[in-house]
Amino acid sequence: MKSVWLLHHVHAFEDGHEDVKLIGVFATRDEAEAARLRVADQPGFRDLLVGFSINENVLGHIAWLEGFVTHQPGEG
Repeated sequence: MKSVWLLHHVHAFEDGHEDVKLIGVFATRDEAEAARLRVADQPGFRDLLVGFSINENVLGHIAWLEGFVTHQPGEG
């Protein structure tokens, strides 16, 4: 089982909108953490450090099998 590690940053706005950025895909969690440290002092990121996440993803594995429904901000 081969995995990769994804580094994302999410900026959530008060209106419910989210700005999601995929910063990179890495071979190890340590590489993803090093990348997070490298960008953490850059404009925008340094003000929203809680927005970072590092997640393991297994290659060749479908992570989302269900359908989806999109809700726009303000919709019930």
